Amino acid sequence: MAEIVVLDDVLDAVVLVKKVLTRQGHNVQTFTEEQEAIDHVGKNQVDLAILDIKLKKMSGIQVLEEMKKLKPELKAIMLTGYPTLETARTAIELGAGEYCVKPIDISELKEKVTDVLAG
Repeated sequence: MAEIVVLDDVLDAVVLVKKVLTRQGHNVQTFTEEQEAIDHVGKNQVDLAILDIKLKKMSGIQVLEEMKKLKPELKAIMLTGYPTLETARTAIELGAGEYCVKPIDISELKEKVTDVLAG
C-alpha cells in the first residue's frame, strides 16, 4: 500500500483516480489547489504524486519541482489532456516515471502506478 497524492484542478478527475487507487489498497489524498498539495507533501510521508500538467496557478511541472525540493525521492506520474514531447521530456527530467493522457484509461493508470511504485 502506498501513500499517494493526486492533484488536478478538475474535481471529477481526482475523485475518479482516488476511487480507482483506493480499491487497489492505496491511501490517497486528493487536492485541487497546488499549494495545499505541496504543503501536504512537505508534512507527510508520500510515495507517489499524480499531477495534472494544466492547473490553475502553477503548472504540474512547477508543482513537481517544488515537491521534489521537499522530497527528492518522491515518484510522480503526470496527467495531461495535451501531450507534447516538450512536456513529456520536462516531466521525465524532473523524475516523473510516467505520464497518462486524459481521458484517463483506468487499466493504464493502475498499470503505471504499479510500475512506478515498483521502480
